[in-house]
Amino acid sequence: MVLTLPATTRAAVYHGPGDIRIERVTLPAPGPGELLARIRACGLCSSETMAWYMARKAPVPLGHEPVGEVLAAGPGVALSAGERIFIHHHAPCHACRACRRGDYVHCETWRRTRLVPGGLAEFVLVPAEVVSADLLSLPAEVGDEAAIFVEPLATVVKALRRARLRPDDRVAVIGLGVMGLLHLLLVRARGAERIIGVDPLPERQAAGRSAGADVVVDGSGPEAAERVKEVSDGGADLVHVTPASLDALRLGFACAAPGARLVVFTPLPPETTWPLSVHDLFFREVTIIPSYSAGPDETREALAHLAAGLPVESLISHRLRLDEAAEGYRLIAAGRALKVVVLP
Repeated sequence: MVLTLPATTRAAVYHGPGDIRIERVTLPAPGPGELLARIRACGLCSSETMAWYMARKAPVPLGHEPVGEVLAAGPGVALSAGERIFIHHHAPCHACRACRRGDYVHCETWRRTRLVPGGLAEFVLVPAEVVSADLLSLPAEVGDEAAIFVEPLATVVKALRRARLRPDDRVAVIGLGVMGLLHLLLVRARGAERIIGVDPLPERQAAGRSAGADVVVDGSGPEAAERVKEVSDGGADLVHVTPASLDALRLGFACAAPGARLVVFTPLPPETTWPLSVHDLFFREVTIIPSYSAGPDETREALAHLAAGLPVESLISHRLRLDEAAEGYRLIAAGRALKVVVLP
Protein backbone atom coordinates (compact mmCIF):
# COMPACT_ATOMS: atom_id res chain seq x y z
CA MET A 1 0.00 0.00 0.00
CA VAL A 2 1.32 3.45 -0.96
CA LEU A 3 0.88 6.06 1.77
CA THR A 4 -0.66 9.30 0.50
CA LEU A 5 0.90 12.16 2.41
CA PRO A 6 -1.14 15.24 3.33
CA ALA A 7 -0.32 18.24 1.14
CA THR A 8 -1.88 20.74 3.56
CA THR A 9 -2.62 20.99 7.25
CA ARG A 10 -4.82 23.04 9.51
CA ALA A 11 -2.72 25.24 11.80
CA ALA A 12 -3.17 28.03 14.33
CA VAL A 13 -1.63 31.27 13.03
CA TYR A 14 -1.08 34.43 15.10
CA HIS A 15 -1.92 37.68 13.27
CA GLY A 16 -2.14 40.06 16.21
CA PRO A 17 -3.44 40.42 19.78
CA GLY A 18 -6.72 38.53 19.98
CA ASP A 19 -6.42 37.49 16.32
CA ILE A 20 -5.54 33.80 16.11
CA ARG A 21 -6.89 32.00 13.06
CA ILE A 22 -7.11 28.36 12.11
CA GLU A 23 -5.82 28.32 8.55
CA ARG A 24 -5.02 25.65 5.99
CA VAL A 25 -1.38 25.89 4.98
CA THR A 26 0.81 24.05 2.49
CA LEU A 27 2.79 21.10 3.83
CA PRO A 28 5.88 20.04 1.81
CA ALA A 29 6.82 16.38 1.54
CA PRO A 30 9.82 15.37 3.68
CA GLY A 31 13.18 15.61 1.95
CA PRO A 32 16.52 14.05 2.94
CA GLY A 33 16.93 14.00 6.71
CA GLU A 34 13.43 15.41 7.30
CA LEU A 35 10.28 13.78 8.55
CA LEU A 36 6.55 14.38 8.55
CA ALA A 37 4.79 13.93 11.88
CA ARG A 38 1.20 13.79 13.01
CA ILE A 39 0.68 16.01 16.06
CA ARG A 40 -0.79 14.15 19.03
CA ALA A 41 -0.71 17.01 21.55
CA CYS A 42 0.79 20.47 21.97
CA GLY A 43 1.15 22.67 25.02
CA LEU A 44 0.46 26.41 24.94
CA CYS A 45 3.27 28.69 26.12
CA SER A 46 2.61 31.98 27.91
CA SER A 47 5.33 33.65 25.84
CA GLU A 48 2.94 33.45 22.89
CA THR A 49 0.56 35.79 24.77
CA MET A 50 3.14 38.62 25.03
CA ALA A 51 2.03 41.15 22.41
CA TRP A 52 5.40 42.89 22.12
CA TYR A 53 7.17 39.56 21.61
CA MET A 54 4.73 38.28 19.00
CA ALA A 55 4.30 41.55 17.07
CA ARG A 56 7.75 41.33 15.51
CA LYS A 57 6.98 37.82 14.18
CA ALA A 58 3.38 38.17 12.96
CA PRO A 59 1.89 36.56 11.03
CA VAL A 60 3.43 33.42 12.53
CA PRO A 61 2.26 29.82 13.12
CA LEU A 62 1.95 28.96 16.80
CA GLY A 63 3.00 26.09 19.01
CA HIS A 64 6.45 24.97 20.15
CA GLU A 65 5.66 22.25 22.70
CA PRO A 66 4.48 19.42 20.42
CA VAL A 67 4.35 15.68 20.80
CA GLY A 68 3.92 13.75 17.57
CA GLU A 69 4.16 10.43 15.86
CA VAL A 70 6.16 9.69 12.74
CA LEU A 71 3.98 9.64 9.63
CA ALA A 72 6.71 9.48 6.98
CA ALA A 73 10.48 9.80 7.05
CA GLY A 74 12.69 11.22 4.33
CA PRO A 75 15.85 9.49 3.08
CA GLY A 76 18.40 8.94 5.81
CA VAL A 77 15.99 9.02 8.76
CA ALA A 78 15.96 5.81 10.79
CA LEU A 79 12.59 6.21 12.50
CA SER A 80 9.53 4.04 12.02
CA ALA A 81 6.02 5.16 11.18
CA GLY A 82 3.91 5.44 14.31
CA GLU A 83 6.86 6.07 16.64
CA ARG A 84 6.02 8.70 19.27
CA ILE A 85 8.44 11.61 19.41
CA PHE A 86 9.26 14.83 21.21
CA ILE A 87 9.99 17.53 18.63
CA HIS A 88 12.00 20.61 19.56
CA HIS A 89 11.24 23.73 17.52
CA HIS A 90 14.93 24.71 17.24
CA ALA A 91 18.15 22.73 16.98
CA PRO A 92 21.83 23.68 17.00
CA CYS A 93 24.60 22.80 14.55
CA HIS A 94 26.88 21.26 17.25
CA ALA A 95 29.90 22.66 15.38
CA CYS A 96 30.10 26.43 15.92
CA ARG A 97 31.86 28.18 18.81
CA ALA A 98 28.59 28.72 20.70
CA CYS A 99 27.73 25.01 20.44
CA ARG A 100 31.20 23.93 21.54
CA ARG A 101 30.66 26.00 24.69
CA GLY A 102 27.18 24.53 25.23
CA ASP A 103 25.53 27.88 24.47
CA TYR A 104 23.13 26.34 21.98
CA VAL A 105 20.61 29.20 21.94
CA HIS A 106 23.29 31.49 20.49
CA CYS A 107 23.95 29.17 17.55
CA GLU A 108 22.86 30.67 14.23
CA THR A 109 21.39 27.32 13.16
CA TRP A 110 19.39 27.10 16.40
CA ARG A 111 17.93 30.55 15.79
CA ARG A 112 16.92 29.97 12.18
CA THR A 113 15.45 26.46 12.42
CA ARG A 114 11.66 26.24 12.55
CA LEU A 115 8.93 23.65 12.33
CA VAL A 116 6.62 23.89 9.31
CA PRO A 117 4.12 25.24 10.11
CA GLY A 118 4.27 24.94 13.92
CA GLY A 119 3.25 22.62 16.72
CA LEU A 120 -0.38 23.81 16.79
CA ALA A 121 -1.35 21.92 13.69
CA GLU A 122 -2.56 18.53 12.52
CA PHE A 123 0.73 17.68 10.81
CA VAL A 124 4.21 19.19 10.89
CA LEU A 125 7.33 18.97 8.74
CA VAL A 126 10.41 18.60 10.94
CA PRO A 127 13.62 20.00 9.42
CA ALA A 128 16.71 17.84 9.15
CA GLU A 129 18.61 19.87 11.77
CA VAL A 130 15.94 19.12 14.38
CA VAL A 131 15.66 15.45 13.39
CA SER A 132 19.40 14.95 13.85
CA ALA A 133 19.97 17.12 16.93
CA ASP A 134 16.87 17.41 19.11
CA LEU A 135 14.13 14.95 18.29
CA LEU A 136 13.65 12.27 20.96
CA SER A 137 11.81 8.97 20.93
CA LEU A 138 9.36 8.82 23.83
CA PRO A 139 9.37 5.86 26.21
CA ALA A 140 6.06 4.14 26.95
CA GLU A 141 6.01 5.45 30.52
CA VAL A 142 5.84 9.06 29.30
CA GLY A 143 2.36 9.70 27.92
CA ASP A 144 1.49 12.42 25.45
CA GLU A 145 0.27 14.87 28.09
CA ALA A 146 3.42 14.46 30.17
CA ALA A 147 5.60 14.76 27.05
CA ILE A 148 4.31 18.25 26.19
CA PHE A 149 6.35 19.35 29.21
CA VAL A 150 9.71 18.28 27.75
CA GLU A 151 10.43 21.70 26.23
CA PRO A 152 9.20 23.91 29.12
CA LEU A 153 10.81 21.64 31.71
CA ALA A 154 14.07 21.79 29.73
CA THR A 155 14.12 25.57 30.16
CA VAL A 156 13.88 25.04 33.93
CA VAL A 157 16.67 22.45 33.79
CA LYS A 158 18.85 25.04 32.07
CA ALA A 159 17.93 27.79 34.53
CA LEU A 160 18.88 25.61 37.50
CA ARG A 161 22.12 24.63 35.80
CA ARG A 162 23.05 28.24 35.13
CA ALA A 163 22.12 29.13 38.70
CA ARG A 164 24.23 26.28 40.15
CA LEU A 165 21.56 24.87 42.46
CA ARG A 166 23.13 23.45 45.65
CA PRO A 167 21.67 21.12 48.30
CA ASP A 168 22.06 23.74 51.04
CA ASP A 169 20.34 26.50 49.04
CA ARG A 170 17.31 28.34 50.32
CA VAL A 171 15.37 28.82 47.08
CA ALA A 172 12.65 31.40 46.40
CA VAL A 173 10.49 31.14 43.29
CA ILE A 174 8.72 34.40 42.44
CA GLY A 175 5.51 33.73 40.49
CA LEU A 176 3.60 30.46 40.72
CA GLY A 177 2.20 30.14 37.24
CA VAL A 178 2.99 26.93 35.41
CA MET A 179 6.69 27.80 34.95
CA GLY A 180 7.10 28.72 38.59
CA LEU A 181 5.42 25.46 39.57
CA LEU A 182 7.77 23.51 37.30
CA HIS A 183 10.64 25.20 39.13
CA LEU A 184 9.18 24.05 42.46
CA LEU A 185 8.73 20.47 41.25
CA LEU A 186 12.26 20.23 39.89
CA VAL A 187 13.92 21.91 42.88
CA ARG A 188 12.01 19.54 45.16
CA ALA A 189 13.17 16.56 43.09
CA ARG A 190 16.80 17.71 43.18
CA GLY A 191 16.80 18.82 46.79
CA ALA A 192 17.31 22.16 48.54
CA GLU A 193 17.42 23.21 52.19
CA ARG A 194 14.20 25.24 51.95
CA ILE A 195 11.84 26.06 49.08
CA ILE A 196 9.71 29.21 49.18
CA GLY A 197 6.98 30.09 46.68
CA VAL A 198 5.79 33.67 46.24
CA ASP A 199 2.60 34.73 44.45
CA PRO A 200 -0.23 37.24 45.03
CA LEU A 201 -3.07 34.90 44.00
CA PRO A 202 -4.54 32.53 46.62
CA GLU A 203 -5.23 29.75 44.09
CA ARG A 204 -1.62 29.82 42.90
CA GLN A 205 -0.36 29.90 46.46
CA ALA A 206 -2.31 26.67 47.00
CA ALA A 207 -0.80 25.21 43.82
CA GLY A 208 2.64 26.13 45.13
CA ARG A 209 2.07 24.15 48.31
CA SER A 210 0.94 21.15 46.28
CA ALA A 211 4.02 21.44 44.03
CA GLY A 212 6.43 21.17 46.95
CA ALA A 213 7.03 24.61 48.48
CA ASP A 214 7.93 24.39 52.17
CA VAL A 215 6.52 27.88 52.67
CA VAL A 216 4.29 30.02 50.46
CA VAL A 217 4.35 33.80 50.82
CA ASP A 218 1.64 36.20 49.68
CA GLY A 219 3.37 38.38 47.12
CA SER A 220 0.68 41.05 46.93
CA GLY A 221 1.82 43.33 49.76
CA PRO A 222 4.87 45.49 50.53
CA GLU A 223 5.90 43.10 53.30
CA ALA A 224 6.49 40.16 50.92
CA ALA A 225 10.27 40.56 50.80
CA GLU A 226 10.53 40.81 54.57
CA ARG A 227 8.42 37.69 54.92
CA VAL A 228 10.74 35.80 52.54
CA LYS A 229 13.75 36.97 54.54
CA GLU A 230 12.05 35.84 57.73
CA VAL A 231 11.32 32.30 56.53
CA SER A 232 14.71 31.93 54.83
CA ASP A 233 16.82 33.21 57.73
CA GLY A 234 18.01 36.40 56.08
CA GLY A 235 17.16 35.95 52.41
CA ALA A 236 17.14 33.34 49.68
CA ASP A 237 20.42 32.02 48.28
CA LEU A 238 18.78 31.41 44.92
CA VAL A 239 15.86 33.45 43.55
CA HIS A 240 14.07 32.54 40.32
CA VAL A 241 11.87 35.32 38.91
CA THR A 242 9.42 33.75 36.48
CA PRO A 243 6.86 36.50 35.58
CA ALA A 244 7.49 39.05 32.84
CA SER A 245 7.31 41.85 35.38
CA LEU A 246 9.65 44.61 36.53
CA ASP A 247 7.94 44.58 39.93
CA ALA A 248 8.69 40.86 40.19
CA LEU A 249 12.38 41.53 39.46
CA ARG A 250 12.47 44.21 42.15
CA LEU A 251 10.84 41.83 44.60
CA GLY A 252 13.27 39.06 43.70
CA PHE A 253 16.26 41.34 44.28
CA ALA A 254 14.83 42.41 47.64
CA CYS A 255 14.43 38.74 48.65
CA ALA A 256 18.03 37.83 47.81
CA ALA A 257 20.53 37.10 50.56
CA PRO A 258 24.10 38.45 50.40
CA GLY A 259 25.98 36.35 47.85
CA ALA A 260 22.74 35.13 46.24
CA ARG A 261 22.05 34.31 42.60
CA LEU A 262 19.00 35.86 40.95
CA VAL A 263 17.69 34.23 37.76
CA VAL A 264 15.81 36.34 35.20
CA PHE A 265 13.68 33.67 33.57
CA THR A 266 11.29 35.67 31.34
CA PRO A 267 12.03 38.59 28.99
CA LEU A 268 10.57 42.08 29.16
CA PRO A 269 9.95 44.52 26.27
CA PRO A 270 13.16 45.99 24.80
CA GLU A 271 12.39 49.49 26.08
CA THR A 272 12.12 48.29 29.69
CA THR A 273 14.98 49.24 31.97
CA TRP A 274 15.65 48.16 35.54
CA PRO A 275 17.12 50.92 37.72
CA LEU A 276 19.36 49.08 40.15
CA SER A 277 21.59 50.36 42.93
CA VAL A 278 25.10 49.42 41.89
CA HIS A 279 26.12 50.10 45.49
CA ASP A 280 23.75 47.38 46.74
CA LEU A 281 24.66 45.05 43.90
CA PHE A 282 28.34 45.38 44.69
CA PHE A 283 28.30 45.09 48.46
CA ARG A 284 25.64 42.37 48.56
CA GLU A 285 27.42 40.48 45.73
CA VAL A 286 24.17 39.39 44.12
CA THR A 287 24.77 37.64 40.80
CA ILE A 288 22.11 38.27 38.13
CA ILE A 289 21.70 35.37 35.70
CA PRO A 290 19.43 35.46 32.62
CA SER A 291 18.32 32.08 31.28
CA TYR A 292 16.82 31.82 27.81
CA SER A 293 15.20 28.69 26.34
CA ALA A 294 17.08 25.36 26.23
CA GLY A 295 19.07 23.03 24.02
CA PRO A 296 19.56 19.29 23.44
CA ASP A 297 21.34 18.61 26.74
CA GLU A 298 18.43 20.04 28.68
CA THR A 299 15.66 18.34 26.69
CA ARG A 300 17.27 14.96 27.33
CA GLU A 301 17.53 15.65 31.05
CA ALA A 302 13.94 16.91 31.12
CA LEU A 303 12.72 13.72 29.46
CA ALA A 304 14.65 11.67 32.03
CA HIS A 305 12.86 13.53 34.86
CA LEU A 306 9.50 12.84 33.22
CA ALA A 307 10.32 9.18 32.73
CA ALA A 308 11.22 9.01 36.43
CA GLY A 309 7.72 10.23 37.30
CA LEU A 310 7.96 13.99 37.89
CA PRO A 311 4.23 14.79 38.43
CA VAL A 312 3.78 17.43 35.75
CA GLU A 313 0.35 16.32 34.53
CA SER A 314 -1.16 17.73 37.72
CA LEU A 315 -0.41 21.18 36.29
CA ILE A 316 -2.76 20.75 33.30
CA SER A 317 -5.87 22.83 33.86
CA HIS A 318 -7.49 22.73 30.39
CA ARG A 319 -7.65 20.30 27.48
CA LEU A 320 -8.87 21.87 24.23
CA ARG A 321 -9.20 21.08 20.54
CA LEU A 322 -7.27 22.88 17.80
CA ASP A 323 -10.30 25.05 16.98
CA GLU A 324 -10.24 26.26 20.60
CA ALA A 325 -6.58 27.37 20.62
CA ALA A 326 -7.46 31.07 20.71
CA GLU A 327 -9.58 30.48 23.81
CA GLY A 328 -6.66 28.68 25.44
CA TYR A 329 -4.37 31.65 24.91
CA ARG A 330 -7.07 33.99 26.22
CA LEU A 331 -7.35 31.95 29.41
CA ILE A 332 -3.58 32.01 29.89
CA ALA A 333 -3.36 35.77 29.30
CA ALA A 334 -6.17 36.37 31.80
CA GLY A 335 -4.44 34.24 34.45
CA ARG A 336 -7.30 31.74 34.44
CA ALA A 337 -5.31 28.70 33.36
CA LEU A 338 -2.16 26.88 34.35
CA LYS A 339 -1.15 24.51 31.57
CA VAL A 340 -3.35 24.26 28.50
CA VAL A 341 -2.89 21.27 26.20
CA VAL A 342 -4.35 21.20 22.69
CA LEU A 343 -5.31 17.83 21.26
CA PRO A 344 -5.74 18.25 17.50
